[in-house]
This record gives sequence, C-alpha cells and structure tokens, in this order.
Amino acid sequence: MAEITASMVKELRDRTDAPMMDCKKALAEANGDLARAEEILRVRFGNKASKAASRVAAEGSVGVSIAADGKSGAMVEVNCETDFCAKNAEFQAFVTRLAEVIAMAKPTDITAVANLSMGDGTVEDARTQLIGKIGENITLRRFVVTEAKGKLASYVHGGKIGVLVDVVGGDDALAKDIAMHIAAAKPKALDASGVDAALIEAERRVAMEKAKEAGKPEAMLEKIAEGSVQKFLKEVTLLSQPFVKDDKMTVEQLLKSNNSRVASFTLFVVGEGIEKVVTDFAAEVAAAAKV
Repeated sequence: MAEITASMVKELRDRTDAPMMDCKKALAEANGDLARAEEILRVRFGNKASKAASRVAAEGSVGVSIAADGKSGAMVEVNCETDFCAKNAEFQAFVTRLAEVIAMAKPTDITAVANLSMGDGTVEDARTQLIGKIGENITLRRFVVTEAKGKLASYVHGGKIGVLVDVVGGDDALAKDIAMHIAAAKPKALDASGVDAALIEAERRVAMEKAKEAGKPEAMLEKIAEGSVQKFLKEVTLLSQPFVKDDKMTVEQLLKSNNSRVASFTLFVVGEGIEKVVTDFAAEVAAAAKV
C-alpha cells in the first residue's frame, strides 16, 4: 500500500475542500492516487464543495448563544455567497448550532472551532456537508467568546448585524436597549481610549487638509483639526453617542441614571470589509459571444 503523506492529504483537501480525515481515507482507498481519490470524494460529497471553495462569500448570518445565567456567551459570523443561502433553514440552523457549540467549548481560534464536535462529526464535517447540499461556499469568518463582568445581552437584526454586550447593573430591558442602540449606531469603541489611533490621525489629517483648502489661517489649523477629531470621537464612541430612543441624553447619561455601566461589547456586521464581486452579466454575455 502506498504511503499517505501529510502533503498528499493537504493537496487533496485544497482540490476538494473535503474534511482532512475523509481526504486521508480516500487516498488510502485509492492507494495514493490523487486523481482517483478526488473522484472518490466527488462521488461522496458531489463536486459542489471543490467548485465553491474559490468563490467569494460575503453574505451570511450572525449567531449568538448566551448561557442561562447570562455570565458567558458567544457570537459567530458565518459567510456564504448569496442572501438566498443565508435565509436557507439548514444554513440558519448550522449558524445557531455553531454559536451554541462555541459558547460551550470556548475555543481560542478558528482552527480550533473547525475541530469541535458537532452532530456525528466535527464542525468542519458539518460545514463541508452543508456546502455539498447548498452548492455555495460557506466560511467561518470570526467569533467571540465573552465572560461577563455583569450580565450579557444580545441583539441580532435580520441576521446581518449582531451585538453581544456585557452590562453591569441595570435590568434586562436596559441591557437590551443598549444592545439595540449598538446595532443601530455602530460605535467603534466604548470610549475614546478604544478608538484606533490610526483612525484618529486620519481624521486629523483630513481636517487639516480641508481647513487649508478653505483658506483658514495657519495658526488655526491645529485647533480646527482638534475640533474635528473630538466631533469624530463623539460620533463613534458608545458612551458619547445620543441614545437612539431619546437623543436628549447620551448613552453614558442613560447608564449613570440606572447605576450601570458597559464593561464591553462586540459588534459584527455580516460581510463588513469583504470585497464583494460585482458581476456585469451583459459584459459576460458579450465576452462569451466572442469566443
């Protein structure tokens, strides 16, 4: 029997996107013949998985799972290619179950998630099988596991925006309101100390350039830039934002009036930062006609 090496398993996985153990079994069955092993896997899983693996997955859904006592929880983003797939019942069930599995196991990275037990196999097995059924690329993009200092609350809007927030003090209604505010206002950080310094400097540079173009005196440029930065920070930090249900008070004022505070929060927006492929069907048809 031919020796099955790790590099052979990796190459077959790259070709088919099938689970590692299935790749190893197929290679053993094919006596090390990669082409034959690929055929075996395509019979087993169909050819959908291998074709889908190279396609951009920018749609998807967010899943959240919180322990009954509210002291721990997890949120995960799973991507697919189309909104049609994102609304598929099996896809949604996978995302929901995955959030539960992550909340229980508390893995440290995506690689560890793939190897967690799910159903009769692993998360990776379930993902591959789902690709085979639906025919779209499905990827586990990111997740967060949170241990609460207070109590966790969540809000998921249309499956596309997910919030997990840790609120110390206050009641469940307040925590839910804060989660909904975060989903609507999309703050970048709790307060100014959590905003990326690069973002602040970029805002400062833009303000300086705008002031110069407007012909403002050189002596005023720094003051104008600082004013723009402070305005920016108020807009993107949770505590400084006007509360969405009552813009006469800030979130910080709301929390103080309820003797509470936000210890941390995580916001996921599905597909954020993923470059989506825009297809020009007319151009494709025209190109095909020339072939």
